[in-house]
Amino acid sequence: MAIFYQENIDDLKLSEAEAHHAVKVLRKKVGDKIQLVNGKGVLVDAEIKIADKKNCEYKIIQSAQFEESKPKIHIAIAPTKNMDRYEWFAEKSVEIGVSEITPILTENSERKKLKLDRLQNILISGMKQSKNYFLPKLNELTSFPDFINSVQETQKYIAHCETEENQHLIKQLNTSQDILVMIGPEGDFSHDEIQLAVKSGFKECSLGNSRLRTETAGVVACEICNLAKYL
Repeated sequence: MAIFYQENIDDLKLSEAEAHHAVKVLRKKVGDKIQLVNGKGVLVDAEIKIADKKNCEYKIIQSAQFEESKPKIHIAIAPTKNMDRYEWFAEKSVEIGVSEITPILTENSERKKLKLDRLQNILISGMKQSKNYFLPKLNELTSFPDFINSVQETQKYIAHCETEENQHLIKQLNTSQDILVMIGPEGDFSHDEIQLAVKSGFKECSLGNSRLRTETAGVVACEICNLAKYL
């Protein structure tokens, strides 16, 4: 059954973009059954009452409220020079179950601007495709110093390649607390950034023996945190 994103489900009317997708692309018509998610754990079974590409109305048949999986996973990751790779990270991380994404601007960052609207749409699409009923929070691009001074999580890690002696992330996680992992750009975090993070209470960690691309490291970190729930 087709799934659509509707932030306010009680509106009983799809957004114009979702209405166009339902009626023009998927050829939905009056009487067809659809499902709706609001990105906050609500899943609704509905029936289309009016099928127009700009005005698609529905009636609610039944609804369910899901609880968000714990712990919450927050990935703070520097944008990649090739934006396609960063968008790939966004898509895959929401499929895995990331709760929050913060793009961070570091000393070695090559990309200093982001189209957040496009990233938001990718997160919505990934949420619907994976039947994950919670939409991750997407934050503004934030400088490294500002970010580490604003962190709320008590369990926070910085993954880097400056040394090979860091303990693997999986061995450090406490799944009773929310988790934050920082991932650097293609040139990694600078020495000064690593030291500043450590002084701010971040723990250094490894994601394995291989040297990973930024976007791969983000996905691996997310999956490690996700798998740790079941260990």
